[in-house]
Amino acid sequence: MAAIEERIKELARRRKAIVLAHNYQPPEIQDLADMCGDSLELSRRAAETDAEVIVFCGVHFMAETASILSPDKTVLLPRLEAGCRMADMITAGALRARLDSLPPMPVVTYVNSPAEVKALSTICCTSANVVQVAESLDADQMLMTPDRNLAMYAASRTGKKIHVWDGYCPIHERLRPQDVEAARRAHPDAVFMVHPECRPEILELADVIASTSGMLRHAAESKAGQFIVGTEIGLLHPLQKANPDKRFYPVSDKMVCPDMKKISLQDVLECLEKMSNQVKVPEDIRRPALEAVQKMVALG
Repeated sequence: MAAIEERIKELARRRKAIVLAHNYQPPEIQDLADMCGDSLELSRRAAETDAEVIVFCGVHFMAETASILSPDKTVLLPRLEAGCRMADMITAGALRARLDSLPPMPVVTYVNSPAEVKALSTICCTSANVVQVAESLDADQMLMTPDRNLAMYAASRTGKKIHVWDGYCPIHERLRPQDVEAARRAHPDAVFMVHPECRPEILELADVIASTSGMLRHAAESKAGQFIVGTEIGLLHPLQKANPDKRFYPVSDKMVCPDMKKISLQDVLECLEKMSNQVKVPEDIRRPALEAVQKMVALG
């Protein structure tokens, strides 16, 4: 293992490349990476570096976001077939058809979406700032895509009428109250942290609702010593690594995203050797997509 990691690091130096890993990636990928974090956070940080190549260990929409923010950099996705099932639940054509059926209104699109959908959107949002984004718009109603659970979460915390797109993350969607109850019985003193991509009845059981980065911050700042983690199990690795004196438990062992586990160290090595699997967003899509992202970023 150490030999392949050294080869990757040497190639990355020669290519002037930076390796990014999402919080859900396997531990060995996270440990190798130059940066770990949420998808948009990683793309923004990478854009500020002088790297010429971005190797994004994540899924396809994340590599697209890196391309949107860093058009002059080469963006590589070690496994092109690593996708996001929620992002696949919306297309530009389907969005246009939905908008034709509604009165004029802004479109708020979660960053977990294809570039072509971001390009048709008024503004983007993340799981951390979705409420702030909704409240920032000078409109009483809006369409929020593609995650229905995130949209319902935002609607419950604003006075806005939010039209919901019927998309969802299959991993978060599969969590049920009985799973949470079983985890609480097993760990009665633990704080239950949950991602807002989960169903409303799960959020009602939570002690903390947060994005992956929000969970990392909360765990570091909390005086609690035990946590039940209501998101993809990959997050347990950075949580435990950053807080060695605390304990973290998965809410359920079924919280595994197969797409987030596709990339191996060998895949990273091969894409750097061959400079293969490039993801490039066409300029006519990139420009309006970037505008939607920048509107969100401008909110702070």
